Amino acid sequence: MLQGCRLLLWQVALRLSYHVVTASLCLGGSDIFASVRENSPTGQFIWAFISPGPVQGSVLIAELTCYEDDVIQTQYRILVEIVNENDNTPNFLKETIQPFTISELTGVNSVVFTVKAIDADGDIISYIIDESAGDAAFFRVDLPNSGDVVLNKPLDYESRTQLQVTIWAQEANTAEKFNTSTVLIVNIEDGDDQYPHFLPCTPVSPGVPVCMNPTYTANITHKHQDGVMEFSPGPIRAEDGDRGINTSLIYNILSAGDDRGRFVINNRTGELRLTRAVNDRRLETNFTLSIMVYQEDDRLKYSVASVLIRVLSENAFPPVFNRTTFKGFIIQSSSPASIVSTYGNQVLQIQVLDRDFPDGLNPNIHYSLHPPSGLYQVTQGGVLIARTDRLHAFDRHILQVVARDEESGEEASASVDIEVLQRGQTVPRGAFTEQQLFGDVDSRLAGGIAAMMVLLFLSALLLVLLRTVRRRRLQPNSGDPATVALGKHPNVGSDESSFSNRAFSHHYESSSQSQSLHGRQGVYTRKHSLPPLPPPSSSSNIISHPTGRLTFHSDLFPVSENRPIRGPVQDHLSI
Repeated sequence: MLQGCRLLLWQVALRLSYHVVTASLCLGGSDIFASVRENSPTGQFIWAFISPGPVQGSVLIAELTCYEDDVIQTQYRILVEIVNENDNTPNFLKETIQPFTISELTGVNSVVFTVKAIDADGDIISYIIDESAGDAAFFRVDLPNSGDVVLNKPLDYESRTQLQVTIWAQEANTAEKFNTSTVLIVNIEDGDDQYPHFLPCTPVSPGVPVCMNPTYTANITHKHQDGVMEFSPGPIRAEDGDRGINTSLIYNILSAGDDRGRFVINNRTGELRLTRAVNDRRLETNFTLSIMVYQEDDRLKYSVASVLIRVLSENAFPPVFNRTTFKGFIIQSSSPASIVSTYGNQVLQIQVLDRDFPDGLNPNIHYSLHPPSGLYQVTQGGVLIARTDRLHAFDRHILQVVARDEESGEEASASVDIEVLQRGQTVPRGAFTEQQLFGDVDSRLAGGIAAMMVLLFLSALLLVLLRTVRRRRLQPNSGDPATVALGKHPNVGSDESSFSNRAFSHHYESSSQSQSLHGRQGVYTRKHSLPPLPPPSSSSNIISHPTGRLTFHSDLFPVSENRPIRGPVQDHLSI
């Protein structure tokens, strides 16, 4: 029972204390403030238990109601601040980083575009241009947190039509400094800021888009009639300096000197036409014209070029070389360049003659090698220069030199035969001299040998002449009776069996033992035992014998009267 009473007293005390506490809370309470870090796990104790569920916003608000006997006594708010954690990186807004176009005429220090990036953590963002990018020098950020980008240097469409710039967005108020980057494409639009220029364009200096206008030249003769003229270095033509605009251009002859209206120009194409021939030779031989071109929409944007027209005499003769092959020599050495020489160690000069000029020298001749050589070059004076340090002794090179008349276009060519001599070797004095015949022999010894050779040649020639004279003197007349007596027909030639009457004069002498015939070179005899010969006629000086034997006595060729003749004379007299 005691135990039951104790249990009852305990329940009464617990109820009483509950009402007291409840009453004190309802009467003396206030709003509750607490905080919790972002990304805290569900169920974390802060002051009161937070029920599971997503957190909306940066502050969590709850209400606490105090009841007494099921009657609301008070209500309190529980405010829980969510403390931010830096867990996001900045991101650029896409609409601010799209490719865009600006005019090249945009002024320096102008704001050309604005970029914008956001951070989910609400951090402050600053913007930085990457200086390592190639086109960074064209732009700068005005204020670090504004995102405004300013043009830092002038733009030029003629040199660059597109730029790229890299921009970083970075947290400015956090320790982590999270950042991100983007590449912007900036297209440049051409503006009308350039003057027209004549073609071909020669820049005044590398990288500067300013042209030096050419001087157009043309050659005409007194016979040229009406027609479109051809110029060098090309036709008269200009273009707008603003290539992206290409404004229409107008051509005019600004001044033409004393041309008397002889030239007209097509103001749209730039073609220059000769209206009539220059048939008066007393006129100026040259005409100088100034040609102006300007933009059709802006006459203040113009350019001027010079035109030179030369009146030449008729080209009647082409240039010619005085030989088809030239001979040259070069001595091997370590020198990087040497002049090619010819016989006698003279400078080899290859030049053409043009009979259209009084002195034969045409100043408009251009010399070249075809094909071009890496070892040789030819100057405009016709002198050959060799790369001596790249040549080898005993080499031989055949070059072709072409001479072109730059006015008429006529060409002439010649070959050059070049021998590479070894060090110390002298250049030959001529195409055929004793130096080539005797090499390094002393000149006096060479002269003696040459004289001996001449004497031997003359001696041989004299012997041949003497033998020829003897043979002619010993030839019989082909038509005399001696020929018939020797068994020859009178019409047979006298080379084998006749003697010329003009070679010998004979007369007979009577004696008791022999008859003799005296001739210029000796005595011809016959034996007394043989029957006498018939008296010779006035037309024959030849004595024949019935046996066909003939003996001959001579100072030069002594023979006995009983032996036949030997040697060359026998070849002609033996039957």
